[in-house]
Amino acid sequence: MPFTRLDPALVSPETSAPAADRLIAGNPVFTSWDIEDAGGLYAGIWQSTPGTWRVVYDEWEYCHILEGYSILTDQEGQVHHLRAGDSIVIRPGFRGTWQVVETTRKDYVIRT
Repeated sequence: MPFTRLDPALVSPETSAPAADRLIAGNPVFTSWDIEDAGGLYAGIWQSTPGTWRVVYDEWEYCHILEGYSILTDQEGQVHHLRAGDSIVIRPGFRGTWQVVETTRKDYVIRT
């Protein structure tokens, strides 16, 4: 289908959490509505409750923050405050931490 709406009602949500070796603080719970999976291209909605974990990106990700407040800090210590309305691109090779201060929901497109 050449058109897909990012509507979480289209799929059942899946829950997960950061890997134990990446968890820094809290007990974050991830909820994902994975809507598109087209051979290396993924899109959907993701949400996390508060907590902090290490991130390592091997893929490209575009995301738009729909609600909440998070802090993304790169390994050099540069801090990026993310709030509703912000759109970002994270490139392969990004390493740092993701801290969810207030439950955060984003839509995303990932290319591997």
